[in-house]
Amino acid sequence: MENQPKFAVIGGGSWATAIAKMLCVNLSQISWYMRNEDAIAHIREHQHNPNYLSSVEFHIEQLNLTSDINEAVSAADYIIFAIPSAFLGAELTKLNVSLENKVIFSAIKGIVPETSLIVGEHFHETYGIQYENIGVITGPCHAEEVALERLSYLTIACGDEAKAQIMADHLSGNFIKTKITDDIIGTEYAAMLKNIYAIAAGIAHGLGYGDNFQSVLMSNGIREMKKFIKKVHRMKRNINDSAYLGDLLVTGYSIFSRNRMFGNMIGKGYTVKSAMMEMSMVAEGYYAAKSAYELNLKHEAKTPIIDAVYAILYQGKDAKKVFKKLTDKLD
Repeated sequence: MENQPKFAVIGGGSWATAIAKMLCVNLSQISWYMRNEDAIAHIREHQHNPNYLSSVEFHIEQLNLTSDINEAVSAADYIIFAIPSAFLGAELTKLNVSLENKVIFSAIKGIVPETSLIVGEHFHETYGIQYENIGVITGPCHAEEVALERLSYLTIACGDEAKAQIMADHLSGNFIKTKITDDIIGTEYAAMLKNIYAIAAGIAHGLGYGDNFQSVLMSNGIREMKKFIKKVHRMKRNINDSAYLGDLLVTGYSIFSRNRMFGNMIGKGYTVKSAMMEMSMVAEGYYAAKSAYELNLKHEAKTPIIDAVYAILYQGKDAKKVFKKLTDKLD
């Protein structure tokens, strides 16, 4: 279609690969930025990402691959950022083209360390982008299951309903169902917070707690999430919707969850540094725990689970002792 919007994916990881796969179902071509030139060369020759979701095969004629973020941004109307939040600031410093009139969607589940803001707020505050041009892509959805073409659900949030629907339509497919919402801030905070609760679930598993405790932990987690988000951004929302509760459950329980895996290693006695080195992947919840804890010093929501994860990861507290105290605070 002549007036069809152009899309760019920013990032070379599993989520970026999964999103590129979804877009290629509905688009003849997309721009895809990744900083790893060896990965780009590999995709051009072998039609798959060598480092993430290598089972996903691309038709190379659909991909405008580039290691220049400015080229990708310039070529697109809709830009999807899918890189770890800890690295977003560094990538954005490479930009010398304007984001004006671009529609920015975040598939990032974390806080930008430089500003302690969720991604949508960061683009609004730092780059002056209006919220009607900012959106969020959230789950419940694991990139690994997209690669396997297992039925998955996405929630697309944007202040402009028409733009949310455009993104939803271009991500939909036989194995991807989408819905839209106007809760940009709430869904993005939920996507950030659920990673902290997944780390807590992993720590509990590593310490030897069973399914009974895990169910109590997740039940308390969704209520804690509701209190936190309500303090940060009050609006009418149903915390039991899939974008909130569903995303929490899949991240807390799934074998694909990096945050649960990270927490499990901490519970088994790994140091933070050794767990990160062993995983060789970013657990967003590690950075989110610090940001959420510090943000809550101002809002003062009751968050015993966040406090416990922060104490273990950043204050060096003994996980076994912290969780023993936490069990008395849950119901």
